[in-house]
Amino acid sequence: MMRLIRALKANYATVLYVLALALMLLALFKPQIQLKQDVHNYLLIADVSQSMNAEDAMLAGKPVSRMVYTRHLMKRIVETSPCGTYFSVGVFAAENVGLLFMPLEVCANYDIITDTINHLDWRMAWRGNSRLSFGVKSGETVLDSLNAPAQLVFFTDGDEAPKVNAINKLDLGAMDGSHWLFVGVGGHEPVPIPRFNSENKWVGFWPSDAKEFSAGAVGVTYNDTSKDEPDPIVAYAEFDRYLSQLEDGYLKELAGEIKAKYIEGKDEAGFYDYIQQQKPAAVFVTDYNIRWLYLSLALLLILGVYTPALMKTWQRYRQRPGRPVSSR
Repeated sequence: MMRLIRALKANYATVLYVLALALMLLALFKPQIQLKQDVHNYLLIADVSQSMNAEDAMLAGKPVSRMVYTRHLMKRIVETSPCGTYFSVGVFAAENVGLLFMPLEVCANYDIITDTINHLDWRMAWRGNSRLSFGVKSGETVLDSLNAPAQLVFFTDGDEAPKVNAINKLDLGAMDGSHWLFVGVGGHEPVPIPRFNSENKWVGFWPSDAKEFSAGAVGVTYNDTSKDEPDPIVAYAEFDRYLSQLEDGYLKELAGEIKAKYIEGKDEAGFYDYIQQQKPAAVFVTDYNIRWLYLSLALLLILGVYTPALMKTWQRYRQRPGRPVSSR
């Protein structure tokens, strides 16, 4: 044992270099360990009906569409989430929710998640109308299909088409939506909804008597672009425009019916803090990145190689002739 200790002392620099190299290799090839921890797993759902094209949101002092604002809020949630948080993204149109990808860890898949959000668009809708209560049932089905418990965050203006009435209202009283959060997007004053043609060019505003062409979504003619020629039907005067606003009263009612939560989406710290403070979806055994620890220890070991030489230099400096000695 004494012989080993003397050998280590004689070759301490080599030993420290070898240990530092081992730590750097671990940081490169095995930067994670498995730990049991609380995990946030969010399913972000974007309403892609055409009412989300209404421009009554403000971003950086400029008016933007509800869709643009939704994309911004989603990306900021992703950006402000710590490593170990999981995200999946889906879209709502007509009566259904479509899942775009299964849960992905935010740090390892940041570019994939944000790129998907950047491409959310009204043209992703597959059919007309916007029946939110049916979408809630569909969203619960999608949530159950995930490989882990998740918190569903639904971004919508709450503008249903056709409007909810006693005939078409769906009873959701038996549903447990405690893991749901509705995020209201849009202004509180009625505004017209822009209408675009098959080439995504603005041609006017949705007319108020739009029945066959549902202003809540892409309309039944979306897949038949021949009926867009030369352009789809639009309002012929300002008083003929279909008006839309954030239906926060309806969204609160819907949230209360399924025991969910509601918050108005705002680009401010309080909104993002509220999202991050949601109850973790589950306790997982998951990967925890400790690359920073490996690299920090490797740096300390390398500095340790030079510590004796620095100490000797300091002692010679203190003992230099003519240097005043401090009295105690």
